[in-house]
Amino acid sequence: MKGELLRFTTAGSVDDGKSTLIGRLLYDSKSIFQDQLASIQATSKKKGLEEIDFSLLTDGLKDEREQGITIDVAYRYFNTPNRKFIIADTPGHIQYTRNMVTGASTADAGLILIDARQGVVEQTRRHSFIAGLLRIPSVMVCINKMDLVDFNQKCYDQIVSDFEAVKNSCNLRDVEFIPISALLGDNIVDPSKNMPWYSGPTLLNHLETLKIHDSTIINSFRMPIQNVIRPHSNEYHDYRGYSGRIASGQLALGDLVTIYPSNKSSVVKGIFRGDLSLEKALTGDSVAISLEDDIDISRGDTLCSGDAPSIDAKLNATICWLGNEPQRLGSKYILRQGTNETNSMITEIKGLLNIETLDFETFKGPLCSNEIAQISLKSTKVIVHDAYSKNRVTGSFILIDNATGSTVAAGMIL
Repeated sequence: MKGELLRFTTAGSVDDGKSTLIGRLLYDSKSIFQDQLASIQATSKKKGLEEIDFSLLTDGLKDEREQGITIDVAYRYFNTPNRKFIIADTPGHIQYTRNMVTGASTADAGLILIDARQGVVEQTRRHSFIAGLLRIPSVMVCINKMDLVDFNQKCYDQIVSDFEAVKNSCNLRDVEFIPISALLGDNIVDPSKNMPWYSGPTLLNHLETLKIHDSTIINSFRMPIQNVIRPHSNEYHDYRGYSGRIASGQLALGDLVTIYPSNKSSVVKGIFRGDLSLEKALTGDSVAISLEDDIDISRGDTLCSGDAPSIDAKLNATICWLGNEPQRLGSKYILRQGTNETNSMITEIKGLLNIETLDFETFKGPLCSNEIAQISLKSTKVIVHDAYSKNRVTGSFILIDNATGSTVAAGMIL
């Protein structure tokens, strides 16, 4: 676990104190450079504040700071002696749902912030729903601004009780509750002296000891092919290798693998990372593989073992519309899934998510920015895939506008 990288995202309602929390975490863990500290101290003084405004550390761009809102995903990297971290600070505004989807798509954990004075609100439910939708393995619920409710335990207990219903309805797993004050630093790095009734971990302690639930380690082996390697040299005249990044599972010399969509099988002859020959490779490794048999394999094919993947040109999925422009009904979009690309068309919108009830309701379209919907689509060639609930890599895709080249939607295969 020591030195292991943890990616986590933050989300909450407007003014719940997300940016302040991240700034305080960076400050108290001594992860701020002196010039950064001097800059935010000067800016805080310029704004007439007596204390440091820690939110300035994550409120990315100058224009955003001047407006007093965070309107994009602000990424921050820091490390402690025990672990490395990447934080994605996402906006709290309902019109920036797409930003949370972007920030949370690769997260190992999610941090949902709740204002102790407000309790569980609509945006708490929305963010929890998205965390469940994206299958974020672990969730931390931080009840912030405990200083403004006199560090009252009954207030904290009530919010925990209220969130339990949200947790169950959104299929959240592994939830940890922590009462904090981002402004004063209570339970961020050091235990709070103001809340002796709380005996759980501080936020940093929990982050440092959180087990990364990488379900892809135990999933069936999947490796989308990125390149076919043919050196065309005298030394490696007959060599044919297939390179890519292992999306799930593990691979060893002598393993039987099947190439999809051709459904042809062979035995692993060699595994290479650069000039280094390996006996096995794990999830996340970028390797080149050679096989015992000469099989026609191309970029976009997938090497598999274990449970067979699904292969179809028709998909049902949940998507979040990311584009600034509305969906063009009947238009073709490039579907990119792993290393595979194909033209596709949304054939049906089965339901649009009602952000208040969290139910999918009948909707004909077109989809607009930040909207989440269940759809059917058809592609011009088959897609080798798994359900997103089983594999977050092979079960996800993006849609790209043919005309502009911009990403307009992120999808999770059902």
